[in-house]
Amino acid sequence: DRGSPLPLYHQLGEQVRAAIQSGELAKGQFLTNEIELAAVWHVSRPTVRRAIQDLVDAGLLVRRRGVGTQVVNDQVRRPVRLSSLWDDLHNQGRTPSTSVLSLKRTKAKGSIAEALGLSDATEVIYVERCRSSGKQKLAIMRNWLTVEAAGHLTTESLSTDGLYTLLRQVGIRPHSASQRIGAIAATAANARLLDVAVGSPLLTMRRVMQDDRGRIVELGEHVYDALHYSVEMTVVESS
Repeated sequence: DRGSPLPLYHQLGEQVRAAIQSGELAKGQFLTNEIELAAVWHVSRPTVRRAIQDLVDAGLLVRRRGVGTQVVNDQVRRPVRLSSLWDDLHNQGRTPSTSVLSLKRTKAKGSIAEALGLSDATEVIYVERCRSSGKQKLAIMRNWLTVEAAGHLTTESLSTDGLYTLLRQVGIRPHSASQRIGAIAATAANARLLDVAVGSPLLTMRRVMQDDRGRIVELGEHVYDALHYSVEMTVVESS
């Protein structure tokens, strides 16, 4: 309505917002490019760009260089507990998948050896995986494990099951962990693996896990696409 006191970009944004909320624009659906949208809506390209940017700022759309503008999928909301992301996705009715980027024996040095309580240069198992929910890449997971606990792991098993499930199958039962959650801007390497722009916000998680016999088994350093992943916790007033 060109006679309305509301700017055209605001009117367009509200129509797109309504289409998203009604499901007319499905979660994960890509919008056509700005030139085509401007032609369809009979407005200028800057008007389209402003309308889309407002919806990006509102968290309803995401723009990625070389990929396009996409309706945001529901976030994975993960409780703070000692569990596998694979299991959490399954429990939410999602379809997890894993691409194994690396599985090798290496020598733990410096902070890695210290976290695992090992002597410097002790041999460990290093695993690097990309975890997705459906077609949406969620996390890059880098783990160092003792050879005793993880010597049986294969690329095939890591592709079809969560790490903690595979550990339990050989009698390694995760019991407790020290965990730290933070945030970083995506490096070029993480951006490439997660299909996000360099500098995009990522959540981080560093976990040192002990089994039910008190042995330190695993160090995990994971990064998550903050647009599609969040951490939930319950807090209570201390007495």
